[in-house]
Amino acid sequence: MDLSFPYATLVPTLDGPVLQVLARSGKPLTGRQIQRIAARGSVPGVARVLDRLVDSGLVTAERTGSAILYSANRDHLAWPAVETIMALREDLFDRIAASLREWEPAPLKAVVFGSAARADGGPDSDIDILLVHGDNEPTPWSDEQYALGQRIAQWTGNHAQFVMVDEGRWQDMHAEGDPLVQSVERDGVDLLAIARAA
Repeated sequence: MDLSFPYATLVPTLDGPVLQVLARSGKPLTGRQIQRIAARGSVPGVARVLDRLVDSGLVTAERTGSAILYSANRDHLAWPAVETIMALREDLFDRIAASLREWEPAPLKAVVFGSAARADGGPDSDIDILLVHGDNEPTPWSDEQYALGQRIAQWTGNHAQFVMVDEGRWQDMHAEGDPLVQSVERDGVDLLAIARAA
């Protein structure tokens, strides 16, 4: 699955980014605004998609002066499916966090980093996960790590890449300005925060 555009798994056409913009927008938008935000397709191409979505009822169009404003029709029977498709990346992180809640001992730190966290990878990108364990737990979670990797492959088609370090080494990496630490702090998705919020 392409975590940059996870909806492309089911909606590989320009309809996907157009629906994503409308799903995230809290206000009506013109076709030109939608094209600019989506950064995909041409203005005429987006206009054709919008015409089709208006015909299907998923999108409403209202003329205001010389402009046509488009909005998501969240009352449409198919809109819950659109919301599900648009939230695939967040759903993946929720599932990983739920799996981590079952681990004993619990990780001290668990973070998705790299392209999956930045949402700029491709369909073949690994899902990179940092796991920090206590200093007295040199080889924890071998079975759990394998099982989670298998689940991630089933959920997405992507491979999971785990980076496991102990707490002392992680602190040393902080002090050394390790690029991995910088990547985690800049882009990382804190899975334990998701687990605590659940």
